[in-house]
Amino acid sequence: MKPLRRKPTDAELGILNVLWSRGPSTVRQIAEAMGREAGYTTILKLLQIMTEKSLVVRDEGARTHVYTAAFTQDQTQRQLVADLLSRAFDGSASKLVQQALAAGKTTPEDLAEIKKLLRGAGAEQASGDKPGGSR
Repeated sequence: MKPLRRKPTDAELGILNVLWSRGPSTVRQIAEAMGREAGYTTILKLLQIMTEKSLVVRDEGARTHVYTAAFTQDQTQRQLVADLLSRAFDGSASKLVQQALAAGKTTPEDLAEIKKLLRGAGAEQASGDKPGGSR
């Protein structure tokens, strides 16, 4: 995964969420999906900035430019979490998870999924495998 040049702002993440859910889209389609039809020029300006930051790719082949996210949602989330982990938690995944759970927004379904992931990580460590790749 090549690193993101700069982290997306909250407004840019809103646009990226549209692109991840809808796929390649025009400025108008993004504005409509965000409920901001009147904010066409704002969305356009943000997309221009995002293109400069290499967060989106612009296809200029058609009369109306089409924008695509340059990175997958998973890549972006991992990059943001890695940055947060480094800056706020001194690299401690345990502290990050503790604070995430303490925030109180964890559903029973989330907890079940976390337990499943932890069991899988424990099995990988016991067998000597590293998560996300081979030795």
